[in-house]
Amino acid sequence: MKIIADEFSEGLRIDSFLAGVMPDFSRSKIQSLIKSGKILVNNSAKKPSYALRAGDILDCDTEDAVIKFEPENIPLDIVWEDENMAVINKPSGMLTHPTANETTGTLVNALLYKYGENLSDINGEFRRGIVHRLDRNTSGLIMTAKNNKTHEYLAGEIKERRFSKKYLAIVKGVIEKDEFLIDLPIARNPRQPNKMTTGGGGVNVEGEKESYTGVKVLERFKDATLVELDLITGRTHQIRVHMASIGHPVYNDTLYGFGKMKIKTEEQVLEAYKLEFKKPFSDEVIRLEIPPDEKFEKVLKALRN
Repeated sequence: MKIIADEFSEGLRIDSFLAGVMPDFSRSKIQSLIKSGKILVNNSAKKPSYALRAGDILDCDTEDAVIKFEPENIPLDIVWEDENMAVINKPSGMLTHPTANETTGTLVNALLYKYGENLSDINGEFRRGIVHRLDRNTSGLIMTAKNNKTHEYLAGEIKERRFSKKYLAIVKGVIEKDEFLIDLPIARNPRQPNKMTTGGGGVNVEGEKESYTGVKVLERFKDATLVELDLITGRTHQIRVHMASIGHPVYNDTLYGFGKMKIKTEEQVLEAYKLEFKKPFSDEVIRLEIPPDEKFEKVLKALRN
């Protein structure tokens, strides 16, 4: 089995990463496979503690190391598609792809039912069609590829920052500036591996990556602000950790310190609502925009009242 590490896996130890990909194997078994050379990174043997980098190619010499899951007839909100790709409006609460602990109800389960084998497999079977992803509780536009050639094209556009993705978010507190840029490097938090960090607060980090988020205020409330966020780079949890780092965590984002919730919703009130990209193998520019979802509207209505 071959797996290509994406930006969301960056910084993870090989054994930790593969423990989520290969549920039939214990972490100690995975470590043994790594040490015995059964798992290679870029054709070279590594230690189990090796920190993955985006683009690393993992070759796993075992036929059983796959997540077992099935296509599911889950309705898809297809915003745009052609013969090479589809843009889906992913609802809040849906995982992008299966994990060792959850193998049903994900976007990949739905894509497999809709498109069958007509999906890219560059990132392995359990990420069929997935070029980039959104956190479970972040809703909005996500690009999927129907073949490997398109996957490589879209991944290249993302890497070279030749496409635009903008988010809507409601954040804690009133932001005074109308428009500004957050320029803070991001790395995995060594104290809490499920979180990212910009450092500071006594946390020393390694492997930090340059990260840029444009912020534009759209509406101010008594104790919250509606903002448009331009995701210039695409680091894991970038918007959430950037906004928290400047004292304005995304509304109801308990992982990054929003605090007590006044309006009950599923976690962060964050939506990928605008997408602009070149149609694969064409000069045509595709511009897409979706309205705020129900979670967003619920919070907006309460704040405006």
